[in-house]
Amino acid sequence: MRPLDLLLTGATALTANPRDPVISDAVIGITANRITRIGRAPAGEPLPVARRVLHLPGRIITPGFVNIHTHTTLAMVRGVAEDLGFAPAYTPGIPQGHMVTPDEACAIARLGALEALLFGSTLINDTFVHADVITPAMAELGLRVWSCGRIHDVDFSGVSTGRWVHRDAIGDQTLRAALDLAARYEGRSDLRIGVQLAAHAPDTCSTPFLRRIAEAARSTGLRVTTHLSQSKVEVARIRERDGMSPPELLDAVGLLDDRLLAAHCIHVSEADIARIGRAGIGIAHIAKGNATGGTIAPTARLRAAGARLTLGTDNMHADMVEVMRWALAMGRIQSGAVTAEWQPEAVLDMATMAGARAMGLADEIGSLEPGKRADLVVFDFRRPHLTPNRNPLGNLVHTAQGRDVAMVLVDGAVVVEDGRPTRADADTIRRDAERAITALWERARA
Repeated sequence: MRPLDLLLTGATALTANPRDPVISDAVIGITANRITRIGRAPAGEPLPVARRVLHLPGRIITPGFVNIHTHTTLAMVRGVAEDLGFAPAYTPGIPQGHMVTPDEACAIARLGALEALLFGSTLINDTFVHADVITPAMAELGLRVWSCGRIHDVDFSGVSTGRWVHRDAIGDQTLRAALDLAARYEGRSDLRIGVQLAAHAPDTCSTPFLRRIAEAARSTGLRVTTHLSQSKVEVARIRERDGMSPPELLDAVGLLDDRLLAAHCIHVSEADIARIGRAGIGIAHIAKGNATGGTIAPTARLRAAGARLTLGTDNMHADMVEVMRWALAMGRIQSGAVTAEWQPEAVLDMATMAGARAMGLADEIGSLEPGKRADLVVFDFRRPHLTPNRNPLGNLVHTAQGRDVAMVLVDGAVVVEDGRPTRADADTIRRDAERAITALWERARA
C-alpha cells in the first residue's frame, strides 16, 4: 500500500463536521493535497506508514479558517482608524486607497496576508486596490487568496470630504480590471487564487452601474461581494438618491440573491431583514470591527430570517479566533442569555464550513473529512491560559488566540511551522510594509 505523505497523531481534532465533531487522539492521514483518512487511533493496531509522522499530543487541529472579508492593505491605518468611528474610505486626514502605489500596496498586503496566515486563515477573500499586483504576491505565502479590486464608479478622492461624483470612466476601469483578473486566475490555479466581483457599496456605485455589475456576474458566473448597510450615511444616501433602502436597491438591480456575500448589514429595518432572509444571502459578520465602532449587526434576527452567517476580520487585525469570540459574545448580548443558538460550535461553523459554502467551495474545504483538501491548523494548547483542557472547543473559542497557532497546512503543504512562515521571511515583510506605510502617512498629512 502506498505510504501517506504526512501522518498527524496524538492531537484532538475539531472537525467542523457535525457527524463527528470531536476526535480525541486523532489520526489524520494526508496524501498529496487531500485528507485520505481521519479517525481515532486504532487500539492495538499499527499506524499507517507515512513519509513524515508528526506526533502532536497537547495540540488541537481545526480546519483552516475561511476569512470571508478582509482588506489586507488597510493595515496601513491600524491603531488609528479603530477610534475614528467611521470606515477609512470615508474619513479625511488618513491614507486613502487612491493614494496607494502598486509597490506600496504589495508590501502592505503581504503583511496583512502573513498575519492572517499565521493566525490560521487558509483562505482570505480580500478586496481593495491594485489587486492585479497584490494577489499573486499574497498567494506566494502559501494561503488561498480570493481577491478583487474594489469596483465603483464614484470618485473616491472626494468621498471623504462629502463630494459624491460618479463617473462612467471610473466604473469602466474598475469593472474591466476585475474581469481581467478573473480571466487571469478564475478556474486556472487549482483553487489557490480566485475572484469575486467586489462591488464596493451601494453608495459608491451608481444605480445603473450596479445593474452592470449584476449583468457581469450573471454572464461570467462569478459571485459578488459588497458592503451593505454598513453606515447611516450609506442608508441616508441611498434613501435620498433612490428612494429605498440599500437592500431594496440591491434587490431591484438583481444583486440580492444566494450568490451575494454582504459585509456588515448593521443598519437594517425589519423589512430589510425579511428581504435579506428571503434572498438567502451570505453575510460577512464583522463582529469585532463593528463592535469597535459601537455597532452590532442583528445577527440572530438575520439568521432566523434565512441569511447565512459567516465571519471575517475586515481590517486592522486578522485573528479569526478573536472574531469567533466576539461573534459569540455579541450574539449572546443581543439574545440577553446563553442560548442553544449561540454556542462555540456555531461560531466555529461560521469561521469554517459556512465560509466555504459562501465561497462555493463546500465540497473542497471547510471541514476535516476524507476527500477534502488538507487545509488545517494546529494550535498548541500546552500553555497556561489553555489549561485545563476539559472542553477543547470551549477553550479555543473563549480563551485561545491566533498567536497559539503552531502549524498551518494548505493543500497538504506546511506553510507555517513552529509559528513561522515557511515560504517567506516575516521580518523582511514587516520592514517593507513599515516603510510603505510611513510614506503613505507622510503624504496623507501633507
